[in-house]
Amino acid sequence: MRLAIACDHAALSYKERLRDLLRGAGHQVTDCGTDSTASCDYPDFAQAACRLVQSGECDRAVLICGTGIGMSIAANKMTGIRCALVHSVETARLAAAHNRAQALAMGARVIELATAWSCVQTWLAEPFEERHQRRLDKIAALEQH
Repeated sequence: MRLAIACDHAALSYKERLRDLLRGAGHQVTDCGTDSTASCDYPDFAQAACRLVQSGECDRAVLICGTGIGMSIAANKMTGIRCALVHSVETARLAAAHNRAQALAMGARVIELATAWSCVQTWLAEPFEERHQRRLDKIAALEQH
């Protein structure tokens, strides 16, 4: 799978470890930054990763900041992007199965790296349950208003 990954300064080493795990699992990963622990603004990096999803260059995006909240808010402002803020394997599974989330947001300060890796693996593997499509259509319609 073609994935974009991005973080802010609060999650740099966390992002780099997840990036390396994803590549080791055979995924093509585009790192959208940040590449520094200097203070930066998470919306810039959420946008860079989600633009790759919007354009079709990447299939999905993994977004990490201190709590995941800021990244998820920024990503969900982008047309056509459904970003789920997850904190457990079950919320990651449901993000894929019920919401067909193309972006996953997590918090480096609130989730252990091993749990985050399990969340990402589950989200990537879980198939979408088509019975939820009508709800996604309603979400897409909200973007038109």
